[in-house]
Amino acid sequence: MSGRARLALCAAAATLAASCALLPLVSPTTWLFQAALLVAVQTGVGALARRVPLARPLTIACQVVVGLMLLTLTCAHEQSIAGFLPGPDAFRHFGELLRSGTEDVGRYAIPAPLTPGIRLMILGGVLLIGLLVDALAVTFRAAAPAGLPLLALYSVAAGLSDGAADWLWFLVAASGYLMLLLAEGRDRLSQWGRVFAGAARGRDRDPGGAVAPVRTGRRIGAVALGVALVVPLALPSLKGGLLDGAGGGVGVGLGDGNTISAVNPLVSLRDSLNVDEDRQVMAYRTNTDDTQDMYLRIVALDDFDGTTWRPAQRHITGVPDTLPTPAGLAGGVRRTEIETRISAAEWYAQDWLPMPYPATRVKIKGSWRYEPVGRTLVGDHGQTTRGIQYDVKSLIVQPSAEQLATAAEPPEALKREFTKVPGSLPAVVARTARRVTAGSSNHYEQAVKLQDYFAVDGGFTYNTRVRVGSGPSAIARFLRDKQGFCVHFSFAMAAMARTLGIPARVAVGFTPGSPQADGSMSVGLRDAHAWPELYFEGVGWTRFEPTPNRGTTPSYTQSNTPSGENPVAPRPSLSSTAAPSTAPSASESCSATMRKLEACPGQSPGALAVSGDDGPPWYRILAWTMLGLALAAVPLTPMLWRLRSRSVRLASARHASSALPFGRSRRPDERYADDIEVTVLPGQASPGPVAEAAVGHTLALWRELIDTAWDYGMVPDDALTPRGAAERIVRLGALDEPAATAVHRVAGAVEQVLFAREPRPEAGLVDDVRTVRAALRSQADLRTRVRAVVAPRSALRVVWALGDRWTDLRARWATRRPTLLRRPSGQRSG
Repeated sequence: MSGRARLALCAAAATLAASCALLPLVSPTTWLFQAALLVAVQTGVGALARRVPLARPLTIACQVVVGLMLLTLTCAHEQSIAGFLPGPDAFRHFGELLRSGTEDVGRYAIPAPLTPGIRLMILGGVLLIGLLVDALAVTFRAAAPAGLPLLALYSVAAGLSDGAADWLWFLVAASGYLMLLLAEGRDRLSQWGRVFAGAARGRDRDPGGAVAPVRTGRRIGAVALGVALVVPLALPSLKGGLLDGAGGGVGVGLGDGNTISAVNPLVSLRDSLNVDEDRQVMAYRTNTDDTQDMYLRIVALDDFDGTTWRPAQRHITGVPDTLPTPAGLAGGVRRTEIETRISAAEWYAQDWLPMPYPATRVKIKGSWRYEPVGRTLVGDHGQTTRGIQYDVKSLIVQPSAEQLATAAEPPEALKREFTKVPGSLPAVVARTARRVTAGSSNHYEQAVKLQDYFAVDGGFTYNTRVRVGSGPSAIARFLRDKQGFCVHFSFAMAAMARTLGIPARVAVGFTPGSPQADGSMSVGLRDAHAWPELYFEGVGWTRFEPTPNRGTTPSYTQSNTPSGENPVAPRPSLSSTAAPSTAPSASESCSATMRKLEACPGQSPGALAVSGDDGPPWYRILAWTMLGLALAAVPLTPMLWRLRSRSVRLASARHASSALPFGRSRRPDERYADDIEVTVLPGQASPGPVAEAAVGHTLALWRELIDTAWDYGMVPDDALTPRGAAERIVRLGALDEPAATAVHRVAGAVEQVLFAREPRPEAGLVDDVRTVRAALRSQADLRTRVRAVVAPRSALRVVWALGDRWTDLRARWATRRPTLLRRPSGQRSG
C-alpha cells in the first residue's frame, strides 16, 4: 500500500473514531455502520481521483458529488432521479428532514431516537467531517490542521452528552488523530529514503522504513494522551462550558417573551422508549364520572401551508387567574364545569401543558405563559411538565345538533384566518369535499358527512404502516390510498372543511385514557391522538372524530341524537377500559413519511426509531450506488486515463532532478514511460542514474507530444524520425512560429538523448509540450476539442498495452506448461 493510500485510510479511521463520541446520543447505534461505509466510499473516490491524478479542487469536487449521491440514496431514495441523483424533490426533502431533525435534537433527551431527520444530520455531518479531514490530511498533505474538524465533531458530541464517559470517547478520538499524525510523519520521512538511527533489534528491524522516529512518535503520543486524561482530574473544574453536560437554555419557541414562534411543538417526549411499552405519561383525577370526552389537549395547529399544519405565531401573556370565556360560546349551550388534578410523569418533559378543553382556570407552579387564541399554556425559559402536578377547571360543552345546524356565520376576521388554504393544495381535495357533502344545507351537515366519510362509509382503514409522500400532494395521496392513522384523518378533514368555508384547525393531545382501580385515570403513550376542531358560532371550537376505531364519536354528530334536545352521554371510549389498549396508537404509527408532514403527535421516540417501512435496506442501496458509479465511470475511462498519463508524464519530467537521488534508479532492464525502450549504441557511454532518468523523462515528454497531436487528429507514423515527425505535426497542425519552435526543440532533445555520446537533460521541455498543446487546441474546431478531452484517440494505447500483456501471458504459459502436455520430439502427427 502506498504512503498516500495509507494516509487516506488513517484519515477515514480518525473520522470514524471521532464519530464514536456520538454513540451515546442516539439509539440505536446502527448508524455508525452506515457512516463507516459511506465514509469508505467517499475516501475511495478521493484516492482514485488522486491516482488519476486530478487537480486538488477537482478531487474535492468529486468527493462532494459522490457524498451527495450517497446521502440521496440513503435518505432521499424515493425523491431522487434514477434512484440516486439528487433533484429538486430530493433537495426539498433534505430541507424538510433537516428542519425536523433540528426540532428533534431539541425535543428529545439522550439517547434520542434515530429519526429520519437526526439520521440525515448524523450521516451528513460525519461525511462532511470525513471530507474535510481527507482534504486537509491527504489532498493538501497537512494532517495537523485536520484535527480541527475532528475536534469540532468531538466537542459537539461532548457538549450534548451527560459527561459520564467523555474520557473514553476523547481517548478514542485522540487515538485516531494521533494515528493520522504518525501516518503522515512516516509518509513524509519515507519520501527522503531510509532514516539511519542505529541498528534495529529483533522484530523492529525494518530496512526500508523510518523506524526510530515512528517508535518515538508513538511513545510521545501515548504520554500526551495519558497527561491529557490524568491532569484534569487534579485541576479545579469550571461549570457551564462547552464540554459540560448540563446547561441552561431558553424555552422552546419563545422569542422576546411576548410571542410564540411557529415552530412545531407537537411532542416533547425527551426519553427514548421501547415502542412495545405503553408507558404512562400522566395520571389524573376528576370530579365527574363522564370521562369519555376528557380529551387532554396540548396545542392547536392552525397554520396550514399545504404540506404541514403548525401553530401560528401568536402573542402570549401571563397566565390569568381566570381564563376568558371560550371564543364563540353562547349562553344557551349546555355546559358543565369540572375540576381535574393532573400529575405528569417524571420522565415526561413537554413544553406545552396538556389540559381538558376548554380550560377556565389553571393552578400551576413554574414559569408558564398563556396563548389566548389556542387557549394553551407553554413553558417559558426551559419550563416543562416533568414531574409537575397542577389543577385545571374546565367545561364539558354539550351542544345539540340543532344548535350546530342553526349556527350563524362566524366573524369575518376569524373566517378569513381559519379558512385559508394555499394555492398548491391539489384540486382533488376541494372536489372530493364538495362531492362528499353534496346535498347538505348547512356547515354542520357538511362536517358530519365529512366525519362519516372518513370514519364509516368512505372505505378508509386505520393503518399505522402506511407510506404517504410529502409535499402538497400528500393529502391527495391519502384520499386515493384510503389508509392512514389519526394524523392523516385529522389533517385531511381539516383541510377539506376549509375548502368548504368552515373554519378548521387540528388539535394534538391525548384521549381520556384508562380507569384505574384507585379511581384515577392513566394516560399512556398509546393514547396520543390528533383530531380536527371546527368552529361554529354560538358553540365555539368543536371536536370531530374522523379516525375509525379511535377515541369517541361526539354525541352531537350521531344520527340518533334527537333534534332540539340536549345530547345523551357519549358512548364508551375504546381507551376507557381497565385493560391496556390493544389498538394501534398514533405513537406507533408515525412513519418516516409522516414525520415529513409534521405528523407525529404524542409519539414515543422508540416508535420513530423502528419505523417499519423506510424503503430498501441500506446495503442494497449501497450496492446499487457502487454499480451506478461503476457504470457512470465506464464512458469516462478514456478521459481519466488520458488525464492521468499526461499528469504523470509532465510531473515526472518536472521533478526528475529533485526526486531521483532519494528514490531508486531504474534497473538496466526496465523500460521507460509507455514502454519506450532505450538501447545503448556502440560507442555511446552507458548513462548514469541522473542521465538515465533524463533519457526516460525526455522520451516520456515526446510520447506526450505525439499523443496530444494524435488526440487532435494526427495519427502517429512510427516510420518517421523525431525530426520528421516534428515537421509533420507543424504542417498538419498549422502551428505558429513559437509552437513550431517548441516542437522542434522537443524533437531535438529526443535525438540528443538517443544518439549523443553523453546524453544530457534539456530544460524547459515541459513548457514546450504545453505550448504545443495550447496551439493545437486553438487551431481545432469545437467538435475536435471536445473529442480530444472526452474521447481521446490516444486512449487506444490502453488496448494495445492489454493486448501486449495478453501475448506475454500466453508466451509465459506456453513456456511453463508441464512436459506431459508436450508431444514427444520423435512423434509424428496423424
